[in-house]
Order: sequence, then C-alpha cells, then structure tokens
Amino acid sequence: MEDSKLPLSLRSNLLDLFGQIEREFENLYIENLELRREIDSLNERLTGDGQTVEGGDPTKGALKTKASHSTSQLSQKLKTTYKASTSKIVSSFKATTGSRALCQLLKEYVGHRDGIWDLSVTRTQPVVLGTASADHSALLWSIETGKCLLRYAGHAGSVNSIKFHPTEQMALTASGDQTAHIWRYMVQLPAPQPPPDVSAPCDDDQDSSDREEGEVDGEGPCEVPTVRVATATLKSHQGVVIAADWLVGGRQVVTASWDRAANLYEVETSELVHTLTGHDQELTHCCTHPTQRLVVTSSRDTTFRLWDFRDPSIHSVNVFQGHTDTVTSAVFTVGDNVVSGSDDRTVKVWDLKNMRSPIATIRTDSAVNRISVSANQRIIALPHDNRQVRLFDMSGQRLARLPRSNRMGHRRMVCCTAWNEENQSCNLFTCGFDRQAIGWNINIPALLQEK
Repeated sequence: MEDSKLPLSLRSNLLDLFGQIEREFENLYIENLELRREIDSLNERLTGDGQTVEGGDPTKGALKTKASHSTSQLSQKLKTTYKASTSKIVSSFKATTGSRALCQLLKEYVGHRDGIWDLSVTRTQPVVLGTASADHSALLWSIETGKCLLRYAGHAGSVNSIKFHPTEQMALTASGDQTAHIWRYMVQLPAPQPPPDVSAPCDDDQDSSDREEGEVDGEGPCEVPTVRVATATLKSHQGVVIAADWLVGGRQVVTASWDRAANLYEVETSELVHTLTGHDQELTHCCTHPTQRLVVTSSRDTTFRLWDFRDPSIHSVNVFQGHTDTVTSAVFTVGDNVVSGSDDRTVKVWDLKNMRSPIATIRTDSAVNRISVSANQRIIALPHDNRQVRLFDMSGQRLARLPRSNRMGHRRMVCCTAWNEENQSCNLFTCGFDRQAIGWNINIPALLQEK
C-alpha cells in the first residue's frame, strides 16, 4: 500500500468498506458452521432411530411402518429446521415468494438526473408524489401513471427534502444552496392507465447491480410545466439546509442545517422566529408532530432533540442519547412515540411520556437512512445503505422485506421512504441514489396475518 497513488482519504474509506465486507462474511461463515453442526446432529439422530427400529424381529412389519413414519418426521424436521435456520442468510440475497405477495411493485418514477434524497406525498387533492434530487430540482409525479407533472427549478443547489402543506397546494423544499423555498403548484392528473403485469416471478439469479450505474428503465420526463420562482425564500442559515417541515396548521416551518442549528420561520412573512441551537455537529433531519407543536431534530453528534413549542412562553428542549453513531432521522408517529434511525445500524422506538430508554430496539445489518411510519397501522419502513427496504412493527418485530432483484427494487443506496394510505389502499414509496423512486402496494392485512 506504500506505493499506492490513491489519496489517503480514499484509501482509508476503501479499507473501511472492505473491513465491513469482511465482517459480514465472517458472520455468515460462523452461522454456516453452526448450521452444519446442527445438521450433523440431526443426521446422527436420524441414523440412530433407523438402527434401533431395524433390530426388532417379532413385529418386523409394524416396526418397519413405524420406522418409515419416524424417519419421515425427522426428515421433514431436518428440512424445516435447515430452511428456517438459513432464512437469515438466504433473505440477504433472494426475495421470497411471500414478500412478493405482501409487497408488489406499483410504479417506477424515472426522470431525475442524479440521486434522489427525499420524497413525500401531498396531503391534499390531487394526491401526487414529490421527489427531491441532487440534480437541483424537485419533481411532482402522478402516482398511478408514473408521469412527471411539474418541475421546480428554483434552487441553485441539491434539493435535499420536500414536504407538502397540510391544506394548501404548497411545497417546502430545503437545499444545499443554504435556503429553503416555499412554492405553489397546480397540477392536473392524467387519465389512469391499466396496471402493469407484475405477476411474473422475479429472476433473482442476476443481481440488479449488474446493470450500469447510469442505466434506467424507460425515459426521463418529457417537457413539463416548470416553476422557477419561490413564493418565499428562507435564508438565515450559514450552511446546507438538509431538511425542512411544516408545523401543525401550516403557518410555521422548521429547517435543519449543517450549520448545527434549526430555524423556525413564519410562513406569511418569512420572518425568523427562533434559532434552535445545541447540537454539536451537523443536523441530518427534522420532523414535526402531526397534531402538536413539537419538533424533533437529529444530528451527526449521535443525539436527537425534542423541542416543545406548545406553551408560547416556554420553549423546552430534551436531549436523547440512545445511539452510538449519526442519527440519520427521527420521526413522530400518530400516537405518542418517536422512532429514530442511525448509522449505527439500529432503529429505536421511544415513548414521548418516558424517553429515558427506548421501548424497542431494532438491530439491522446496514446503516439506516430516512425512515417513515404509516399513520394507520404504525408500520416502520427502513431504507438501508445496502439497498434493502425492511418493514417492522412498533414492537420491533420484522414483518417483511421489499423484493429486490434485477427486475425490481433499487440498485444503489435507498435514501428515504414515505407512506400513502389513501382510499383504503396502502402504498409505500422509496427513493435512492439510482435516480429513481419506486411505488409499492403493501398488502397490510396479509402482512399482519403473517406476523
């Protein structure tokens, strides 16, 4: 390595990545050794039962029947045990038939020219999908047809987040140009098209990474209406604005920045009301409570903070230190919970009434990015660095993993998830560095029945 022409930072990053790969394979190797010992033990029991039965002459016929039945039972147990024990390993590489039945591909949204950081679904009619991309644009999409309806091109930097006003046709975007923009949109939904045939089985033998990095299915959006001027520009930050959200009622917004602060603004006047300081490193995300004036911010300093604006005269803050690495997001649920995700490969569920320690901890095999929780069923969707998307309930029990093969799923890191539970159907949207967003239809009754 002394003769390497690579920069020191790049070499260090590569060594770290290779170390992670080595640890993953080491864990798989240890699991396989344990499985082999268990299989050998079961085989010995199977052989032992066969020898004992064959030794009885007086009722040879009956014993042979019993032996056959016993052998069949043990053989079935062996297969079942092996299949169950290896499911953890196999699931890392291959989608199961059950996953396809529980989570079906709805539509792919292709058109951005760079990775997609964030996505959101409108809270008003017409219901559309919004995506925020490193290509300096935000796009609005028809959920049913996958057609791009509108482009926002007012930012001079990467668009890092997008959130929609609770009652009006307005969007809030945060950007690397150190500003957040509020802009109005008007869209008309196209006529719905027949659903695509996704019943064909996936070809899991070829991994999706075999496709070229820039290769996408279909073409980008044709010429669409473009909004270039914001209704309001919020520009009090001294660094990248990484996320923004509307407070309940939509009269104020909160922004989170790499300058280690979060700002609270009045929407009507664009006036800075409060600067929320205290984090030791860059902020990564912010989220507001759906019904109360509460804000949660997360940071690279391994903490997240709960800010309480319910009493105008008191702005209390609580600091939570449950993670050992960057907290990538922390979100409220409809109930009294906060769910936090981290680069330490864990997701923790907290009770707002008693946040001294988490009520559930989910341990995963990859860093977790911007999570989301469904409002109705309170199902947590976890997007991972390793391109997986997993679903868990609030108790930490795993429910499903979205299918991923060379024909569906993301080909690079998954950055964000967002739920839409309109019209008795449940859709989950995901986006990633592969420049596309994907819509999934989640069969909630079947998912809960599997649990």
